[in-house]
Amino acid sequence: MLHVKTPEEALRLIRENFGPCISDERIPLTESVGRTLAEDICAEEFVPDFNRSTVDGFAVYARDTFGSSDSMPAILQKAGEVAMGSPAPCPLQKGKCLSVPTGGEVPEGADCVVMFEHTEDYGEGMVGITKPAAPGENMIFRGDDVSPGDVLLKAGHVLTAHDLGALAALGIAAVSVRAKPTVGILSTGDELVEFAKKPRKGQIRDVNSVLLTALFTQAGAAAKSYGIIRDNAEDLNQALNTAVSQCHMVLISGGSSVGRKDATAGVIEQNGRMLFHGIAMKPGKPTILGVVEGKPVFGLPGHPVAAYLVSQLFALPLLRILTGRREKRFCIRARLCESLSSNHGRAEYVGVTLAEENGTVIAQPIHGKSGLITRLIHSDGYICIPRDCEGLKKGAEVSVWLWDR
Repeated sequence: MLHVKTPEEALRLIRENFGPCISDERIPLTESVGRTLAEDICAEEFVPDFNRSTVDGFAVYARDTFGSSDSMPAILQKAGEVAMGSPAPCPLQKGKCLSVPTGGEVPEGADCVVMFEHTEDYGEGMVGITKPAAPGENMIFRGDDVSPGDVLLKAGHVLTAHDLGALAALGIAAVSVRAKPTVGILSTGDELVEFAKKPRKGQIRDVNSVLLTALFTQAGAAAKSYGIIRDNAEDLNQALNTAVSQCHMVLISGGSSVGRKDATAGVIEQNGRMLFHGIAMKPGKPTILGVVEGKPVFGLPGHPVAAYLVSQLFALPLLRILTGRREKRFCIRARLCESLSSNHGRAEYVGVTLAEENGTVIAQPIHGKSGLITRLIHSDGYICIPRDCEGLKKGAEVSVWLWDR
């Protein structure tokens, strides 16, 4: 018999028993996308490092243009031009202007740029300004983007493509990140065959090795499958000890219930200690979490959808804890397009597909049992029906948690 925890109690036990444990490494910036920062990154210089024009035009003193119009332009003397990629040739004096390209340096003294479209060339170095300009117009000032000492990114942040662009602008060539955590994946069951093989009657393909390896690789881990383990406590014990010695976290799919051949709980207890066996949820009730040699070991349901859901709700958050990764999860409010009943006495998680109708986000429940893996393909996320709720009515507003991808 299982002595179940609520999902909230399971997450609390995870937070209480585990913390960051992954070492740091310094790697080239160009190889760091998707990795977790191990330290804050602070700017050491100004970006941009000079005042820049955002248009093709003339750098001027704004006051020299006040009151100008098509019928009464301000007349300025052209003092030269700024070449792209070169410094301004001279400071700007009042009553004069300098031609400057988009992205070029605005000379010292100028406080705005007038677009060429609002100027007239009168020849002999005389330029007419036909529209007044305000101070700062059409300019980016030195340090507008970043100044020395600014905290650009915090430890625990997962680096993205645009982060790398910002760091490249600062000349940062290498960053300190968390090493990739290793996650060992064991699939148990006498009925399993390799996914590439044709199963005989009574056999099924090993989906979970592929599914979980892909999920944790996608989450930034170095996932390692240890293949299919038969329903034998001795074989599972040997495989578990090997995986624990090589990995930061281990997932065992199948054998987590209390049937005659379900050996996962006993093997975990034999080698370590149990934090919980059973969560008051559907699907995923027989989920196990133990500690072996200080490392987390999950016992996941064998059904792929249940294994995937439990991994999303508990194993991925634990992976983030181990790496110190800051959690970012996204929730969308939507309206149910049909009623859902639920009277199981436990939290029920239902996959949904999202659509938009007349400006309203609609959640369409995906019906099916936890063993039907193809249901995952069509889902965008999931909703949770609380354990003390008998269901949700059509049109009810619900929180849709998007899958952590």
